[in-house]
Amino acid sequence: MLTVDGVGEWTTTAIGDATTSFTDGSKNKISLFAEQRYPHSLGLLYSAFTAFLGFKVNNGEYKVMGMAPYGEPKYVEEVYKLIDVNDDGSFKLRMEYFDFHQSPTRTIGRRFLDLFGEPREAESLFFTRNANPELATSTAAMEKNQYYADVASSVQRVTEGHPAAGGQRTPPPHRQAEFGNGWRRGAQQRGQLSLAHGNPFENLYIQPAAGDDGGALGAALWVHHIVLGNPRRFVMRHAYYGKEYGPDEIKAFLDRKGVAYQTFQNDDAMLDKVAQMLTEGKVIGLYQGRFEWGPRALGNRSILADPRREEMKNIVNTKIKFREPFRPFAPVVLDEIAHHYFELPQQNDLYPPQFMLMVTPVKEDKMEEVPSHHPPGRHWAPANHHPRNELPLLRDRAALWRENRHARGAEHLVQPARRADGHHAG
Repeated sequence: MLTVDGVGEWTTTAIGDATTSFTDGSKNKISLFAEQRYPHSLGLLYSAFTAFLGFKVNNGEYKVMGMAPYGEPKYVEEVYKLIDVNDDGSFKLRMEYFDFHQSPTRTIGRRFLDLFGEPREAESLFFTRNANPELATSTAAMEKNQYYADVASSVQRVTEGHPAAGGQRTPPPHRQAEFGNGWRRGAQQRGQLSLAHGNPFENLYIQPAAGDDGGALGAALWVHHIVLGNPRRFVMRHAYYGKEYGPDEIKAFLDRKGVAYQTFQNDDAMLDKVAQMLTEGKVIGLYQGRFEWGPRALGNRSILADPRREEMKNIVNTKIKFREPFRPFAPVVLDEIAHHYFELPQQNDLYPPQFMLMVTPVKEDKMEEVPSHHPPGRHWAPANHHPRNELPLLRDRAALWRENRHARGAEHLVQPARRADGHHAG
């Protein structure tokens, strides 16, 4: 078991092992054998670069990951000046570069700025030569943005390669690995771990709501299984635990608002219509069943679009999501053909990509087929796949992409009325 976070109470990184039984609750056990404590934290190191790159700490870390593929890891040596790493994977930040431990408002210190220069201005337009060749005449701004992308790529490389982040401190003969907490949910780190040479684990599991909300579940399960000694029963195979609104409630809202709609006799007829609209280049707002627990849109509160159209990325980012144009999307493919599109790890249960929790290479011969999934000149995409019976819309096509249905800066929309207010075009 591995958690790598900003900070919990005092622990920032913890490694241990666990045993469990579906028949004998007395065998349930969690043992921690190593930990790192505040202020030395990989998560807070990443947050420092989040602040430097113009994003909000504890909110915009995933944007750093989205920016990284547009750069090159040219400043890895500079990043390593901020952290001392021991052979066993333990580490210490060089606190003279940081202010987060002594200021409620400042994350980075003067020595950090002396090393990396002027921070990126928040909300400033981000574009690079690969991402926006049409803006190549803006040479000075493009060079500055490329520098920030290179810094993002460098801190991504350092944190991905850290022994604690990759689980290398976990002693053999462990064959299963479980990762938790918000920082480890950063998709690319998990993809790198699964595909890394010498990865010691046969199976990898990441709890899909591994932030503070997952902590509540973990506390309840710990009491139930460890304190009370009950055997295992529950296996989290999906994340659809939110509230559900039935057809009558949705119809009543549409009638009340005077919104035009069409009804279908069965799902097949509706899905045929949706597939036709996607083929025509339409963007679909999909609202069905219970909403997802956790940050990922997994088909029940999602935006669907055709990944074969390269322009779809800019359309959805700028006109629907109102967010930065470099932000990535997740493809969704049928379970049985996922390996045709992505370099997925060979493991028994592909939980991470099923929960949209892994960034993995797109196969070279598929890059032109799904151009809206990956940055120009790159071949990484957040992979996600579904069993056929869970997403019948895919029966006549190889891949879609989907995105959560909330605009930049807004909370997730749950009720039908709020979904409609948030996305009139859906």
